[in-house]
Amino acid sequence: MRAEDATAPDQEPAPANSRTSEEGAGWACRTRGGFYDLMPDRVPRFSWRRPLVLWRSRNDVVAELFGDPSNGIRRRCVAALAERGTRAGFTMHRPDESFSFVVLGDPGEGDRSQYAVVPPMLNAGAGTDFMVVASDVVYPAGEAADYPDKFFRPYRDYPGPVYAVPGNHDWYDGLRGFLRVFCDLDMNCRPDPWRGPFGPIARLLWRRPGEIDEAALAAAREKYRGAPGQRAVQPGPYWAIDTPALRIVAIDTGITGGIDRDQGEWLREVSAGPRPKLLITGKPLYVDDRAKPGRIEGGGTVDAIVKDPAHNYVAAIGGDIHNYQRYPMRVGDRTVQYVVAGGGGAFMHATHTIPKTRLVDEDDFRCYPLRGDSLSRYSKLYGRVLRMPKLFELTPEEATQAVRHRLGINPGRGYGGTGSLASSAKGLDGEGAAEGGAPVAAGPGTGTAKPPLRVRFVAWALGVPRDGRWRPGMTRLPVRRLPQRFRSEMADWDRPPFFKSFLRVDVTPAELRIRCYGVTGCGDHEARPPCEDEVTIALR
Repeated sequence: MRAEDATAPDQEPAPANSRTSEEGAGWACRTRGGFYDLMPDRVPRFSWRRPLVLWRSRNDVVAELFGDPSNGIRRRCVAALAERGTRAGFTMHRPDESFSFVVLGDPGEGDRSQYAVVPPMLNAGAGTDFMVVASDVVYPAGEAADYPDKFFRPYRDYPGPVYAVPGNHDWYDGLRGFLRVFCDLDMNCRPDPWRGPFGPIARLLWRRPGEIDEAALAAAREKYRGAPGQRAVQPGPYWAIDTPALRIVAIDTGITGGIDRDQGEWLREVSAGPRPKLLITGKPLYVDDRAKPGRIEGGGTVDAIVKDPAHNYVAAIGGDIHNYQRYPMRVGDRTVQYVVAGGGGAFMHATHTIPKTRLVDEDDFRCYPLRGDSLSRYSKLYGRVLRMPKLFELTPEEATQAVRHRLGINPGRGYGGTGSLASSAKGLDGEGAAEGGAPVAAGPGTGTAKPPLRVRFVAWALGVPRDGRWRPGMTRLPVRRLPQRFRSEMADWDRPPFFKSFLRVDVTPAELRIRCYGVTGCGDHEARPPCEDEVTIALR
């Protein structure tokens, strides 16, 4: 179903979205966002340019160089939870046949881009039963000290409980803050000793968990999320919610994306049986037109479990990458929806570097922001930082033209008119594929003529694939395959359009409905945020 068809015929028409117009994408805000009123009087601007922030995030580099210790830490923490007494099978139960929830991925920078998501989430998520934070609850290092301002305060008005799966940043604190807030466990789990000649270096560099100020946490919880309906304790860093219509399975993928042997055995157990299942994971299984199946210690992958027809998974949602993508993958005689949903508040990962999809047909692929909007936003950032706006800055229309030319696809948003940017809506070489799977009406649109040299140069420099495939070295400026400490500083901004997003998931005995709502930061879009994508999955 198309995003434009998100409302029934007898309802008010859906608001314009980024596939409809530049205004729907947030390029022209008419009113100031009300989220500014929710923020504290003084909010330190979160910036990945600060050396202290990068130093606090160093465990990512340590894990990549010397080995990820998450599996060992997790086993000891889970053993402590089991000894204390937790729900059997780490499973929570809900008797409701119909329910709904919000999925918010990678939210916790604590600045404008996080708060911009709150009003549209509360409006579009009205009536939902609970929220799930999918990866990276707080930045930069998951410390308990950051939870009052980056978790409790922003979501104080959400009336239901909040569950979460940890992301890599939550693990930079050894998961201590996450376990204390969501599992009510204070356990300082240090990593197992690294083996080999570089073990002493790894132990020296590994960041130790921060101390927990119990009084500050208790005060924040009581002040901001102290209502009985807001309180919840989840069984562990991985868990399941069993309902009559659907089983929700959530896994903890540590720092580098793998899961330990014990969690793998648990995942196989809770995945057994014909009941439809939805997976929520800290890292997506398909992203940027690439497979990341998620290795299991001792053998096997998470994706193999998802694709096993005996397990009946209908969808898998992962955070970590800060945009929205959806891949409807054919698995035998059924379709599994693989979703990337990490746009809940942190800096934006580019979509214009995503090649013309080969995992699925380009017609079926969805992304937000559209590739053209992503390229335009990055071009403006580079124009400002390099102080060469006349060279680098592309309008959304110019960026859309460049994406069409280099990828050979129809743009997600057409442009009418005449001249060099106007032509029929057919793609290059007669292809009808639309950017991000967006529907493109016949008639005038962004033209097939070769873009001006300046536009082509910027698209080349910022990594739009020429032949539909990304290759090492193709991105001339920091956009894609660079460590986060370099890439993210070029992708973090605090002015609309923010291009953030969240999901609303509605479950009935007959179907599962997933909607992606875009967040522009404009006051015009807070009461009725634009629906950027929607899919309905039959459960019977």
